[in-house]
Amino acid sequence: MEIIPAIDLKDGKCVRLTQGRFDQVKQYSADPVLMALRWVSLGATRLHAVDLDGARDGAPNAINVDIVKEITSRCSIPVQLGGGIRNLEAAKKMLDAGVARVVIGTAAVADPKAPELFETYGDRIVLGIDATNGLVAVRGWQEATTLKATEFAKDMEQKGAKRIIFTDISRDGMLGGPNIAALEEMLKAVSIPVIASGGVATVEHIKALAATGVEAVITGKSLYEGTLDLASAIEAGAV
Repeated sequence: MEIIPAIDLKDGKCVRLTQGRFDQVKQYSADPVLMALRWVSLGATRLHAVDLDGARDGAPNAINVDIVKEITSRCSIPVQLGGGIRNLEAAKKMLDAGVARVVIGTAAVADPKAPELFETYGDRIVLGIDATNGLVAVRGWQEATTLKATEFAKDMEQKGAKRIIFTDISRDGMLGGPNIAALEEMLKAVSIPVIASGGVATVEHIKALAATGVEAVITGKSLYEGTLDLASAIEAGAV
């Protein structure tokens, strides 16, 4: 199981939100590029970048995008990016800029043409499913829908999705442990790889996730707060 450090960008800084709330922001670094290089030096094999401003505003944020471009040019490992990428043109720009994978969430819900992204770019497009109480949330987690996460996942798999990042919003940034039950439901619902996100705080959480069969786990706050050591997490995920 791959361990993927998260680099969340807001106003050009490396931050973390609590449960996706923009009024609960904690800055961890004024230089996200150096933070990315640190995770690479500690053994990361992939990075997960999020343009928080883009997710909220509905279009990629120029400052954050420039930082992501620098990260991709200076880091030796692939970078996946989400946040505000809601059409084919925006996805193409990010992929052309050196991003290995683009994560779409709101676009898949709101735009009936979203499956074109899967057709055009295959597994370079990742479906991001962010859920609260089992229901999909969109627009930077600011808007709830009535779509059941597992049913939405099935529908998107049929339309060509090759991989899912599943985030339980209630667990994100809380360090209280992942929602294993919800993850197992998602894994039963689809046959494509699932990446877990939200709630990871300890090596025990990594081991529990590995046992479910998820392909990878994205972790941010635990690494920044020091409750989880990246090397130990990588070792636990490899078992």
